[in-house]
Amino acid sequence: MNWESKASTLANRVTDPDSRWLAPVARVPRHELIPKWWELDGSEQWVLRDGPSDPEAWAKAAYADRSLITRVGTLHADHAEAGDHPEGVPTSSATLPSLIVRMLRHGRLGTGLPILDLGTGAGGLTAYACHRLGDAHVTSVDVDPYLVSAAGERLASMGYHPKMVTADATEHVPGSYDRIVSTVALAPGPGLRPILEALATGGRIATTLARTSLIVTGWKHASGDVVGVIERDMAGFMLTRSGDNYPPPLVELFALAKEAEGESRTTGRYPVLDVANAWEIRSMLEVMAPGVEVGYATSGRERTAVLVHPDGSWARASAEWINPPEVHQSGPRKLWEVLERIRNRLNAEGALPLLGAQVRITPDGACHLSRGQWDASMGVQ
Repeated sequence: MNWESKASTLANRVTDPDSRWLAPVARVPRHELIPKWWELDGSEQWVLRDGPSDPEAWAKAAYADRSLITRVGTLHADHAEAGDHPEGVPTSSATLPSLIVRMLRHGRLGTGLPILDLGTGAGGLTAYACHRLGDAHVTSVDVDPYLVSAAGERLASMGYHPKMVTADATEHVPGSYDRIVSTVALAPGPGLRPILEALATGGRIATTLARTSLIVTGWKHASGDVVGVIERDMAGFMLTRSGDNYPPPLVELFALAKEAEGESRTTGRYPVLDVANAWEIRSMLEVMAPGVEVGYATSGRERTAVLVHPDGSWARASAEWINPPEVHQSGPRKLWEVLERIRNRLNAEGALPLLGAQVRITPDGACHLSRGQWDASMGVQ
């Protein structure tokens, strides 16, 4: 495979001509980190792709600016056989190179500064960091021992030898780092505490918050607080996980929400929305109702959105195309009303207060957001 020219083309697409990340992207053989991956076929079934058996497709996928799913549920593509069709949600991936570069830029890495790559995945960010900074300064952590070992072996074959660690970062992060760049979404609260403890005073973190697309960056002060901003940039990463798979979704509550009459039945003000793909609205919904899960389906011109919450609240809104929806709700939170308040604010002010907001993360992991007269807190115990 003539990967060098393909990697160079990719680098020119995802970096600027004077970028310090151009050379790492151009010189890392990304395909070696992703010999197998999963793709959805036309029937929304996961299908295995084997790179070495189809070098042309392998090169096309590896040097496109796209994420490649490497693990679905508990089945890694490396361990799968043709004909396997795992069920569940993706649990690991090779992040698209342009997003890796953006997160590295947000991290403001510097020569000689120890960096922690939180969420090894396929090892792409680790490879880029090693190429630019030297592997002696790079540590990569993941909860999955296979991801750590496989990435470590593949990086070593490229000549990179960073420190590779298997650990649940929500419980303990070994070492101290001047820079932490996370390509998994971190939940505010106690699970964030070990990561903050691993960040050296004066150090900088770049991460997204769980179930949002908000990129948070900040500097750690002597008080232990991390002070920074929500960047005017967005990204979507998988949640951190502590076990071999994510906890099951609220399946029974989703099933109830799709069929039940509910405690109230009203007419909504706004058209049905695919909340998961309305990133800023989805992020604000998580701020206002932490832990909410969302679903969306279409049938012809009929559109249905479902919101559920661990406290038992649920909402369902259905309508033809952009007509006012019929809304059913139950539970202590009126979730569709929460969503409509967010959309009211967006319509009234032209924007939500998230992007550009100030952030203070206290040592207990709570995230306090503020912008103008608006403020909110996440992860407060």
